[in-house]
Amino acid sequence: MNRKDRSMQIRSFDYDVKAVSDDGLFTGYGSVFGVVDSYNEVVAPGAFLESIEEAKAKARTFPVLWQHRTAEPIGSWDIESLKEDDRGLFGAGGLWLDDAPYARIAYRGMKSRSITGLSIGYYVRESSFDEKTRIRTLTKLDLVEISIVTVPANDEARTDVIKSKLAHGGLPNLPEFEQLLREAGFSKTQAAVIANRGLKHLLRSESEGEQAEPDGIKALSERLTLGLSLPKL
Repeated sequence: MNRKDRSMQIRSFDYDVKAVSDDGLFTGYGSVFGVVDSYNEVVAPGAFLESIEEAKAKARTFPVLWQHRTAEPIGSWDIESLKEDDRGLFGAGGLWLDDAPYARIAYRGMKSRSITGLSIGYYVRESSFDEKTRIRTLTKLDLVEISIVTVPANDEARTDVIKSKLAHGGLPNLPEFEQLLREAGFSKTQAAVIANRGLKHLLRSESEGEQAEPDGIKALSERLTLGLSLPKL
């Protein structure tokens, strides 16, 4: 499956900075294994191996982004240092202190421990779902970037990804849709009712092989990506 047929996702964690040097070099974990997130997903060991090897074969590396903003690269990862260990995806990165303004902000935050998050952007290549536990295990991921984020599990960054998914004609999952509704001003209960009565039908139709109504998706996309509130119940 090509990237264009999938939507990029993110996962955020507290990072373990071994050191941040004066020239902006640092080390940390972009992802950890065995942690079930709020979306009932967990990354399995081995998920990044293929993606890392492909990057090495192409003589390229992954960018360090600021808050998952593709227009704000603030550094790069040392591809030879990126590896999986018993805990997760570990690597060394370097901030472009002389060239990227947000790199200096990230540096100051990391030094003071006021910025404490690394977050990965990725596409899912392979996964498995346990019907009993309702947990999805991500077994093979297409790594795109590793960002520095101000807060682990950054809701704003995830929201940006969801809006991008909608703008390209895709559908969010139910928790993601509820999050957008909460952002638009709905209560938790209202968001749950709207998501389950509306989007749930679209997702069910799509899973059964039916074509989701394009006009409905387009209208929903326009309202949410433009920041307009949906009609209240």
